[in-house]
Amino acid sequence: MRKISLIFIFSMIMLPVLNSCKVKKAVQKEEAPLNGLTAAEKADGWMMLFDGTTSKGWRGYKKEHFPAAWEIVDGTLHMIGSGRGEAGAKDGGDIIFDKQFQNFTLSLEWKVSEGGNSGILYLGEEKLDYIWKTAPEMQILDNERHPDAKLGKDGNRQAGSLYDLIPAKPQNAKPAGEWNKIELTVYKGTVVHNQNGENVVEYHLWTPEWNELVAGSKFPALNPDWADVPAKGYIGLQDHGDDVWFRNIKIKEL
Repeated sequence: MRKISLIFIFSMIMLPVLNSCKVKKAVQKEEAPLNGLTAAEKADGWMMLFDGTTSKGWRGYKKEHFPAAWEIVDGTLHMIGSGRGEAGAKDGGDIIFDKQFQNFTLSLEWKVSEGGNSGILYLGEEKLDYIWKTAPEMQILDNERHPDAKLGKDGNRQAGSLYDLIPAKPQNAKPAGEWNKIELTVYKGTVVHNQNGENVVEYHLWTPEWNELVAGSKFPALNPDWADVPAKGYIGLQDHGDDVWFRNIKIKEL
C-alpha cells in the first residue's frame, strides 16, 4: 500500500508539470498558415500585405491597375517571365504596395527560376521610370547561373545584397526553385537584410559613409539625388523579365 501511495502522490505532483510542458511545446510549434498570421503575430502588430488569392493592395509602379504579366497562382504572387529583360512584358513592370512605410520589418519568402533575377525595393518614390532609380534594393538572384553574380564588386549583386553596393555576407541563398525567407528591417535609417535566418547586410542611410558609398556607384549617373533616400516610401517587387514567386508577405510597423 505504501508503494502505491508514493506512486500516486508522485503522479499527482508531476501531472500538472507534464501538462504544462505539453502546452508550452504546442505554443512553440504554432505555425502561421500560408499567407496568414499566427495569434502571436497578430498580437505583435503584424499585418499581411498579400492574402494569397487576390492582388488587393498591389498595383503597377506608376499605374492604376495590377499588371497582367503578374498572376496569383497556388498562393503566390508570380511574375511570368518574358525572357526579354527588365520590364519586357507587354503589360508587366514592377509592382508596389499602395501604402508608404517608414519604420518597419518586412518578412516574405521568394523563389526564382533558373538564371532568374528580381529584387525587393523599399523606401521607393514614384517619380522616375523605374523604382530602383529611387530606392535601395535587396537583390534576388540565381547565384549559380545568372551573370550578375560575377559582376559588381565582391559579390554585391548576389542574392540578399544591397544591390551593387554591399554584398550579403555570409552568402546563404538557396538554389533556384527553392524558397528563401527574408526579413528586411528599416528603423530611423538603420537597415538590416536578414536572409534565411542570418543578418547578411547592415548599413545606415544618410551618413557620410552612405554618401561616399553611393558616390562610387552607378546610381548618381541615373539619379543625382539617389543617396537622399526618403524616410518613408513604397515597397516594390521587381519585374526583371524572369519568373519569380513571392508568398507570406507581411509587415510590422515599428
